[in-house]
Amino acid sequence: MKYAKYLRRAVLVSFTAARLFNTTPAVATRDADAPLPFKGHALVVLSDADMVASAYVDGLLGPREGEDMLSVIPLDGHPRDLRASQVAVSNSVVGAPVAVAVTPDHHYAIAIETLTQRPTDSRVDQRFSDLKNGRALTVVDISDLSKPRVVQHIAGFDRPNSVSINAEGTLVAVTYDPNGAGTMTPLALYRFAHGRLAETPATPAIPGWNAGDALSHAEFHPRENMLALLNSTRDEMSFVHVEMRADEATVTPYGNAVHVDKYPYMVRFTPDGRYAIANGLYWGRDIEGIRSEAPRGTVVSVRLNAGKEADGSPRHALVSHAQTGVSPEGLVVSPDGTMVVTTNLERSYLPYDDPRQTFFSSITLLRFDPQSGALTRVRDFPMDGILPESAAFDASSRSLAVLSFDHFDDRRKGGSVDFWRIAHDPLDPSRTELVKTEHSIAVARGAHAMVLVR
Repeated sequence: MKYAKYLRRAVLVSFTAARLFNTTPAVATRDADAPLPFKGHALVVLSDADMVASAYVDGLLGPREGEDMLSVIPLDGHPRDLRASQVAVSNSVVGAPVAVAVTPDHHYAIAIETLTQRPTDSRVDQRFSDLKNGRALTVVDISDLSKPRVVQHIAGFDRPNSVSINAEGTLVAVTYDPNGAGTMTPLALYRFAHGRLAETPATPAIPGWNAGDALSHAEFHPRENMLALLNSTRDEMSFVHVEMRADEATVTPYGNAVHVDKYPYMVRFTPDGRYAIANGLYWGRDIEGIRSEAPRGTVVSVRLNAGKEADGSPRHALVSHAQTGVSPEGLVVSPDGTMVVTTNLERSYLPYDDPRQTFFSSITLLRFDPQSGALTRVRDFPMDGILPESAAFDASSRSLAVLSFDHFDDRRKGGSVDFWRIAHDPLDPSRTELVKTEHSIAVARGAHAMVLVR
C-alpha cells in the first residue's frame, strides 16, 4: 500500500510538471502523420481550363481561368506540405477521365486532346460549340517531378478520347470518337520508345465492329498485350489480343463479348488481371426521344475465362452488379484488389439557378471479393465539389485522392486534389468509412483525369 501511494504521487507529479512546462508525457505521444500516410511516388493530374462545368448544359464557357495544365504532385511528404508542379498541355474534360497515362518506368506521361482550347479572342460570350475537335498527343517527361517538360507533340486523328499504355511501356492505345474519326477504325496503336511516340500509328480493324459505334475506352491488361474494349453504343465489353509486326498490328478477338449495363464509360482491370470492372452511366433518351435525367449508375465485374465454349475458346461472364450514385464517371480499383470507388457527378455541374442542381457530388465505395468477383456497395459519401471526374487510391489502399473540377464557392479559384482516409472500426469489422481530411492541393481549374504513379 505504501509503494502504491508513492507511485500514484509520482504519476501526478509527472503530469503536473508536463502541464507547467508545456511538455507532453511519453505515454501521450503519437505519430502525427499516422491518420493519412498517402503512399506513392507521384500524382499526375490533367486540368481543362477552357470551360466552367455548367457549359455542358447552357453552352456558355464562362470566364477564362488560366491555361490547360498537366500537374505533377510528388508524394515525398505529408499531404499538408505537398505542392503541384505544372506544365501547359492542351487537354479536354469531354470524354471519360482517361485522357492521361503514365509509362511503367514512371518517366513519361502521355496526354490526349479531345477538343481544342477555346479561341484566344476576348469575347465573353464564347460557347461550347467554339471548341473544335482536337488532335494533339503530348508526351511529357516527368522523370524530374519538380520540372515536368513537354518533349513531343504529334497530331493524331480527330477527337481522341482515351489513352492506355501496355505493361511493357512499348505500345500506346488511343481511341477516337466517331464524331471525329468518322467511319475509320476507332482504335490507333502507337509504338513508344526512348520517350517518343511513332509518328504513324497502326490502325487495325476491330473484328465485328460496326462503323459509327462509340469506343469509349480501350484499356490494356496489366500483364498481357490484350485490350478491354467498351462499346457504349451497344453496351458491350469485349477483349482483343494485340500483336505488332513492323508497322502493322493484328487485333484478334479473345472470347465472347459481354453485355454490360447501359452506357459503359470506363473499364479497369483488377491487379491480378482476372476481372474487368466497368461503370454504367445510364445516359440516354427516354422512349419519346427526349433527354432523360440519369438515374443512379452501376458498376459490374466481368470474369475473364469464366469457362470454355464448345470450340475451346474462352468464355467471359458478368458475375456481379452494384449500384452507385448518379453519373459515376470516375472508376478506380484499389491496389490490393479489395475495393472499388466511383466518383459521381450527381447534378453538381448544372447552373446554380437550375432547380435540378444538387449542390453536392458523391463518392461510392464498394467492397470487391477478388475470388468470387462479387461487388458489395458500402454506401455513397457526399462531397462539396463540382464534377469529381476522377480518383486514385494510394499504394497502400488506405487513402484516396479525389479531384474537384471546380468549387461551389466562386471565391475559391482553381480545382483541387482532396484527400480522404479509408477508416475501419476495430470493434465492428463490417464497418468501413470514407473520411474527408483537411488536406487539399490546389491545381488548375478543370481537373478531370488523374493517375497515381507508384
